[in-house]
Amino acid sequence: MGEPRNEVEAADSSAPPPETLADRPLTEPHHDRLSPDDPAFPQIIRTHADALAAGADTYVDPGSGFTVLTAAYLARRGHCCESGCRHCPYVS
Repeated sequence: MGEPRNEVEAADSSAPPPETLADRPLTEPHHDRLSPDDPAFPQIIRTHADALAAGADTYVDPGSGFTVLTAAYLARRGHCCESGCRHCPYVS
């Protein structure tokens, strides 16, 4: 079997279809994943928005220093991994 001849052949046919995104902007995390009452909420939202604007897949959490996946990256992935991601765009 040779190289795929087109994108359809290159796609993984065993991959599930993309999930439906939650009905909220990618800039807004689910309140169970990041509470608006969190003292770091404004800084986290600003850092995430900056990463989205730059087209970055991740940003560094201002408090912990951990690398966090952006909602845009998670949306492109096409499904929820059920790992509790802060910016999961699938959690309703």
